[in-house]
Amino acid sequence: MRTIGNTPVDGEVRAVASGTLPNGKPVIVNADGTVSVITSESGSQTLGTPATFLSVPMNVSSSVYDPNTQKIIVAYRQNSGSNYGYAVVGTVNGMTISFGSPVVFESASTYNISMVYDANAQKVVIAYRDYGNSQYGTAIVGTVSGNSISFGSPAVFETATSDYISAVYDANAQKVVIAYRDVNNSNYGTAVVGTVSGTSISFGSPTLFNNGHSIYISAAYDANAQKVVITYNDIGNSNYGTAIVGTVSGTSISFGAEVVFEASNAGYINAVYDSKAQKIVVLYGDGNNSDRATGIVGTVSGTSISFGSSTEFSSGGFDFLSATYDSVAGKVVAAYRDYNGSYYGTLNVGIVSGTSISFGSSVVFESANSFYFTLATDTDAKKVVIAYGDGGNSSLGTSVVFQNQYNATNLTSENYIGIAKGAAANGTSAVVQTGCSINDAQSGLTAGQDYYVQTDGTLGTTPADPSVLAGTAVSATKLIVKG
Repeated sequence: MRTIGNTPVDGEVRAVASGTLPNGKPVIVNADGTVSVITSESGSQTLGTPATFLSVPMNVSSSVYDPNTQKIIVAYRQNSGSNYGYAVVGTVNGMTISFGSPVVFESASTYNISMVYDANAQKVVIAYRDYGNSQYGTAIVGTVSGNSISFGSPAVFETATSDYISAVYDANAQKVVIAYRDVNNSNYGTAVVGTVSGTSISFGSPTLFNNGHSIYISAAYDANAQKVVITYNDIGNSNYGTAIVGTVSGTSISFGAEVVFEASNAGYINAVYDSKAQKIVVLYGDGNNSDRATGIVGTVSGTSISFGSSTEFSSGGFDFLSATYDSVAGKVVAAYRDYNGSYYGTLNVGIVSGTSISFGSSVVFESANSFYFTLATDTDAKKVVIAYGDGGNSSLGTSVVFQNQYNATNLTSENYIGIAKGAAANGTSAVVQTGCSINDAQSGLTAGQDYYVQTDGTLGTTPADPSVLAGTAVSATKLIVKG
């Protein structure tokens, strides 16, 4: 094997093994440049037991997962102590979650809380309406350490009453975008771009996304299109459910044309991004269909978005809808209070296929009047955490862990690089045979047959999901590696 600079030639590459590499096994390259064998695991749909994590009533809330510390953070308004804003850090262990001590982030009445994780700064940002400062739109940066969180100083993003706040992180621009209703400007839909630096955040100038009264605002980031999508109820247009695509440039954001996704009164709108399907999923109440919970799939193209057909997932009315995308299972999870089920806390799971979404059967996770749901996906623990107020227990802050049925693999359509040439122990130098080389450590192959990498690291004649071609057999023991 020869190298020119860092470029391998002659169909082989040398890299550090992460874990043991058996001879003749397909190999992937990791984000840190190490190489590993392909692994897979699965889990069944499981619901944990609800547990109280706050000794006080919990009101408006938001939650997020911090992948840097592998923690769930819940921000909420405490319905005691002058309605201050608090945040608390949780650790998932199996089907349970334990929390540290709550920390105040705003020593005043706090409302319309929305929290987002800034992956570049490795910080959380909480946006909220600050009743202690003229109800101005305000944001604050939090740093998670162990089982606690600390905060910088609050920064105003709108010197006016702001509500229906929804914050999202634009990974391409490495900015936080906050969408909200500017009450002092005719209730127009407005957005502003924030930049996190250390423990502070600064903002550009606010930009209108709707010259009309906007409510139920929910923003999501489409990582494939590298666009922000804002969804909302446009009171200025017959309360229609509407979406608009935003492009961040520096500290400003510009928008395409508004697109109606529901020509009726759309309520409790929640938008999430399905990274597997590369689609925006909008969940909402359909005013033309007895206000039933409904899902619809949007496809971003340039500065516009188009939608497929809608699908209902509740048998009647609901409220307090909240949603998250479980990237491990490739499913959308929605939680809501079901009017037809004694106001019980209920969840449903949706799967996107093409431009449509289908749902399973509803699952009750709290057999009592429940409200103020917030969901976050712990991708390392492969769990969804639901936090809420339990009306059957004095509205105390309560949480439950939910696991989707999943089949997970570390294989992607891009990270396969070849076949291990010889065995290698963890941390040692490994040789991987890449494109056009011939690996002779196979058995039972059929000459002339293409073989595909399976999600468990074996070879098979049928493409798996994702479809990755390993190579073509030239004998029972030899495979021409495709790179």
